Amino acid sequence: MKKNILFLLVICLVASCATKTKKPEQRSKLLKGFSTYYNTLFNAKDALNSEFTTRDKGHKDNFYAPYIPILTYEEQPLGSDLGQSEAFAENSMKMAEVANKPSGRGNSGVPNIPGGPQGNTPARPEGEQGKGATTLEIAEAKALKAINKYSVTRNGEEKNKQIFDAYMILAQARIYRGKSLEALDALNYVFTHMKDDKRIALARIYQGLAYDQIKDYHRAHETFAKLKGEDINKSYAKLLSIYYSESLLDAGKKEEAAKELDEAFELNSNRKLKSRIAYLRGQVLENLNQNDKARESYTAAYKYANDFEFEVKSQIAIAKTFNGKGDYAGAKNYLEGISKKGTYGSRKNEFYYALGLMANKAGKKEEAQQFFRKSLFEKVSDPQIRGLAYYEIGKSYLDKNDYIGAGSYYDSALSVMTYEPSKILLKDQSAYIKKISRNYYLIKKNDSILSLAKMDEGQKTDYFTKYIAKLKIKEEKEEQERRRAERNKGFDTGDYSANSIFANSSNAFEDFGVTTKGFYFGNTGTVSKGTSTFKQVWGDRALADNWRFSKKMASIEDMKNEALGVTSAPNPRRFEPSYYIEQIPTDQGKLSQLKKDRDTASLGLGIMYQNYFTNTPLATKTLYDLVDVKPEEKVMLQALYEIFAMNYEKNPQASEKAKQILLADYPYTSYAEFARNPKNKSFVKSTEEVENEYKKAYALFESEKFLESKEVIDQTLQKFPKDALVPKLYLLNAFNAGKSSGKEVMILQLEQIALNYSKTPEGIRAKEMLIYLKSDLSFQATDNKGNAVPQQPAGAPVQTNAQNTGIPQMNNGKVQKLENISTKTLNMDPTPQQGNSDQQQQKNKKSTETKPGSKAPPRPQ
Repeated sequence: MKKNILFLLVICLVASCATKTKKPEQRSKLLKGFSTYYNTLFNAKDALNSEFTTRDKGHKDNFYAPYIPILTYEEQPLGSDLGQSEAFAENSMKMAEVANKPSGRGNSGVPNIPGGPQGNTPARPEGEQGKGATTLEIAEAKALKAINKYSVTRNGEEKNKQIFDAYMILAQARIYRGKSLEALDALNYVFTHMKDDKRIALARIYQGLAYDQIKDYHRAHETFAKLKGEDINKSYAKLLSIYYSESLLDAGKKEEAAKELDEAFELNSNRKLKSRIAYLRGQVLENLNQNDKARESYTAAYKYANDFEFEVKSQIAIAKTFNGKGDYAGAKNYLEGISKKGTYGSRKNEFYYALGLMANKAGKKEEAQQFFRKSLFEKVSDPQIRGLAYYEIGKSYLDKNDYIGAGSYYDSALSVMTYEPSKILLKDQSAYIKKISRNYYLIKKNDSILSLAKMDEGQKTDYFTKYIAKLKIKEEKEEQERRRAERNKGFDTGDYSANSIFANSSNAFEDFGVTTKGFYFGNTGTVSKGTSTFKQVWGDRALADNWRFSKKMASIEDMKNEALGVTSAPNPRRFEPSYYIEQIPTDQGKLSQLKKDRDTASLGLGIMYQNYFTNTPLATKTLYDLVDVKPEEKVMLQALYEIFAMNYEKNPQASEKAKQILLADYPYTSYAEFARNPKNKSFVKSTEEVENEYKKAYALFESEKFLESKEVIDQTLQKFPKDALVPKLYLLNAFNAGKSSGKEVMILQLEQIALNYSKTPEGIRAKEMLIYLKSDLSFQATDNKGNAVPQQPAGAPVQTNAQNTGIPQMNNGKVQKLENISTKTLNMDPTPQQGNSDQQQQKNKKSTETKPGSKAPPRPQ
């Protein structure tokens, strides 16, 4: 018996040694599967499993990102454990349970060719050459070693079935390291030499994953969709449903991703996995504004959750998607109830935040604010939630147009938030609010001063007498509160000096480990730590007497007073009306400057309301209030233009008043031209009728019947406002205006064309013509026959041309009348191209371009 055993061992040893020098096609497959697994592949698999375990334990979800990953490897490549044969994918799901998206595209360097002569150790990333090998590098090296040592290929086919596992480990290790292109190389060997293996579907899954990692979504989805149409192992189907749904989401196909997540939820039986799939599906549905379905999905996530953090965040998500029409009282009682149970009590601040969200959805704004404030008084379990509670309170101030109040809470939110994208967005809003606040309180301050300046002495005295009476009542109440607080202090007198009995108590300044003695405030490190500790204990106290018993925070009222320039330090003369009257400016120049500053700030405020917060009603009201106080012309025109521009499409009634003022009081400005013909962004192709009307108008222009040509154009524009020839008609009309009404009117119309149709050939031509027409421009009056009239003294009435409706004719300072300026002089053409397409524009440009020296523009074709 012993001899037989010895004989078998010798045979095995000889066979093992013989394979080391043979090529893959010459090797025997005897015992290769056994040797592959137990000699090398086991170590590769163990290294990969170790990486999965480490990542799974270290994973922490970011519930504030748009989507959570299904598989729990945050910002790491996906993977699954490798088993053998039929249990391959099932073991992978059990091992990894969850994994995440690849972090980015892999190296594009030359990959290690499986079975080639490169050796067993993969290249290390630059900068890591001196470090020990990572578990993924070990897994990759071991997989390559198994392939090089134990691969058996005959007639282009791999005979050792264990090599499939080696290639899967190799592909996954490379995907997890971000080397997707090299992973695809490894998988191509499987498709070429092991195409009949019954586990080939798993290789296809990882092929799709590798494509997704390099953002080749078309090929990834093509691969996944093809697999879905095949009859594959159920374990593979589970993995496929997860990867496919996340790939669809990466590509922005939310509707398709939601459907695939439904299937993934049904296929996967693991509770943790089902919970995560349900939560992600809820996020997708919420982004699709399907809040009712999203709420059902979040409820399923809570039902299957086996993680405390996940349970809490699922409840918050459920509250966030409350539609306001359900049983608010029941939902409120439920959340308040569970917030008091066991470990949930440590997350009260988060549940109060959720209750505030629900109350907002139910239309109970005051109750919502109470919940948000309650959240701030509870122990912080999640800084981001605390920041969001501050944000919601700030938003309520913003809804009331109290920008100082909103800004203070937004700043508090910024100081505690942890999710960077939210901080960036809020930082921008906070900066906008500060700009708005400066303008708002400058307007309020200057309005008060200007109103007081208009009063006579008696009115001023009466006004400040009443103010002083209120001030006395306020200070008397504050003094009573101070005395009451002093009586309530008891034995603690607040004296912490060196001679005090409290000098050596725990209430004295702390040493903070500083061994050197001396003046406390002489050590900046000690002062910094002391300041931090003070704020932790007492909060951000206002700098005022009796600070221990004052309001904990510097009040928003204090901030408003600071913005208005009201000092907190009392003045001995504060009870004398003359003290205030003396500070009111009387110099007319100073008062004019105050009004000018106030009007400019009001214009900026209206524009900021619209640009920063899209608050069109408030912006419109602010600008109309500015128009009512009659600012200087420059500010007035800008205000009217802004009102019209922001309202003419969506709210024509609000813009009508501004339009009428522009047309009546400023008819020859470019703003008035804009009000007459605002930008048209929805041109369609030209119709034959419009083309015929244009030819008719052009013929009249050539015959010097400019008014008749203008009339044809006006009727055509009114009838066909969206035709592609509209810019062309306006340009021809500008020529008519120049010939009939003068260069000034022509310039105004060209400016409007350049503004409205800047990207069309007509807009470009208009800009070129403006450069010529505005050069050396000077006014020159003409008589009824177009003859120049001598320049009149300043202040004298201008003699006008009856034909041009009171607009004086002009020349360019060289005694050249506008009637003599032709397209020959301008080298311009009032018949530019339609601009339906770039090719058509180029084609038309060649056929209609005016040649130097031509007396008139070519006729329309």
